Amino acid sequence: MLEGKAKVEETDMPVKMQMQAMRVASQSLDLFDVFDCTSIASHIKKEFDERYGSGWQCVVGTNFGCFFTHSKGTFIYFHLGTLNFLIFKGATTL
Repeated sequence: MLEGKAKVEETDMPVKMQMQAMRVASQSLDLFDVFDCTSIASHIKKEFDERYGSGWQCVVGTNFGCFFTHSKGTFIYFHLGTLNFLIFKGATTL
C-alpha cells in the first residue's frame, strides 16, 4: 500500500476529504493493475459518490490535460506512485 506517499499539487478540499481521496486511491492500486487507469478511476468515483453524494468525477493517468468547473471545496490533484489523480465534484448550473 502506498498510503502516505502521495504528494498533493493543488486542492481546495477539507483535510479529512483529502485524506479519504488518498486512502481510496491507495486502496485502488491494491485492487487493480497500475495500467488499468479506467478501473482505478471508476472505483474512486464510486467510493466518492457513495460517501459524499453523486456527481463526482475522477481522472487517473500519467499524462493528461484538463479544464473543468468544480463545486467549491471538492477539488484535489495529487500524485501517488507513477500516477496522477484528479478528483472533483462537478459544479451545478441553474
